[in-house]
Amino acid sequence: MARIPDSHLDILHKKSFGHLATVMPDGSPQTSPVWVDYRDGQILINSALGRRKDKNIDSDPRVAISITDPDNPYRCLMIRGRVADITTKGADEHIDAMAKKYLGQERYPFRQPGEQRVLYFIEPESVSTLG
Repeated sequence: MARIPDSHLDILHKKSFGHLATVMPDGSPQTSPVWVDYRDGQILINSALGRRKDKNIDSDPRVAISITDPDNPYRCLMIRGRVADITTKGADEHIDAMAKKYLGQERYPFRQPGEQRVLYFIEPESVSTLG
């Protein structure tokens, strides 16, 4: 597993948006803007079961994500890796924590009826930085 350099670790603790690339069934890339979290060397992404990225990750765990520093758009992380774990356990609590980080709200306000949240744990295999 590649390591996020200390010089850019702060980006993951800010309100930084990532752009997650997954692989479509036909092999073409698909990207989604995402909130990002970091724990124990892994990038955490929270989504809902059944979304396009969920279906793509289910069939091909290879992903890439670029994360730009919101205070300096010329400073960023670019990570390629694999989704090493997928779980619904703790996903509801996690999306609420992300709503606190990104929106300043105690609960995620965009939850849809019947939606089941899911967490993806991305293990970095290659890390590049700018700035």
